[in-house]
Amino acid sequence: MNIQYTEKLKFVKNFLRQNDAKLIAHYYVDEELQKLAEDTGGCVADSLQMAKFGSQQKESKLIIAGVRFMGETAKILNPEKNIYVIDKDATCSLDESCQLEPFQKFCNSFPDREIVVYANTSAKIKAISDWVVTSSIAIPLVENLASQNKKIIWAPDKYLGAYIQDQTGIDMKIWNGACIVHEEYKTIELKKLITHLGDCDVLVHPESPRSIIQLADVVGSTTKLINASQKSKSKNIIVATEKNIFYQMKKLSPEKNFFEAPTEGEGATCKSCGRCPWMDLNTYKKLINIFTGNNELLLDELVIRNAKKSINRMIEFEDKFYQESTRVS
Repeated sequence: MNIQYTEKLKFVKNFLRQNDAKLIAHYYVDEELQKLAEDTGGCVADSLQMAKFGSQQKESKLIIAGVRFMGETAKILNPEKNIYVIDKDATCSLDESCQLEPFQKFCNSFPDREIVVYANTSAKIKAISDWVVTSSIAIPLVENLASQNKKIIWAPDKYLGAYIQDQTGIDMKIWNGACIVHEEYKTIELKKLITHLGDCDVLVHPESPRSIIQLADVVGSTTKLINASQKSKSKNIIVATEKNIFYQMKKLSPEKNFFEAPTEGEGATCKSCGRCPWMDLNTYKKLINIFTGNNELLLDELVIRNAKKSINRMIEFEDKFYQESTRVS
């Protein structure tokens, strides 16, 4: 632990204690913020687990190192707490691709369908939906709906939607959204890297295009990919998701080599070059100044109430699903 980090950690511990706050970070923010969250008694997790962790804390304030929809989810599940985001401009291309008015019109065209939306959506979108899902629970939940002969509307990620449809065969109307990070992985370049490395495992987030998913050894959520990297017998691991996840993977498997799945390169032709520009807006300097600006996230009470219904349905299904999976295994 270097001296600079030690001083930052000491300051942040005091800062959080004095403000009755807890720091909660996503896997995609930079390594330093993840480490600060861990070392101050916070957590690093996916968006839903971040919000659920917040519900278990005694602190009155939760600081979210991530993007806006993650802060909104934390507020929905913890309406009595004050929720702060490190940068209010930190959004998500999936969230931005699915605005309320056009999505409402899309849903009205298919009134007989269940509305199932990915966690990467705004509180307003969650509020008009029947179900919210994370990538870890999407397939079993959709399979459950399929077993009831339900047809669904899926939003916003067209690639994750296609993957779910491929796995379940359910009748889906899919919204045309995409993550600017995962959309850029390139099949030919990935095949070349696999050939070059020889002995390797390829771990892919299902927000990626079908051609990338077809090359994967493991497809799954951020948590599933982290666990897979630890279990892998290969020394070389190619990862098709935001690179900041490497911090967790290297911590668990320091002896392994981790490689980014290729994008269009580092030139001007790519939108993200495998990095989320909004996650990068989260910085240490903004963290320690969070209470001096307009960083508290507020939501309409009706939106919170309606969005909480769709999220709680998913949480109840998730708890039941994992209980049944444990009994079977």
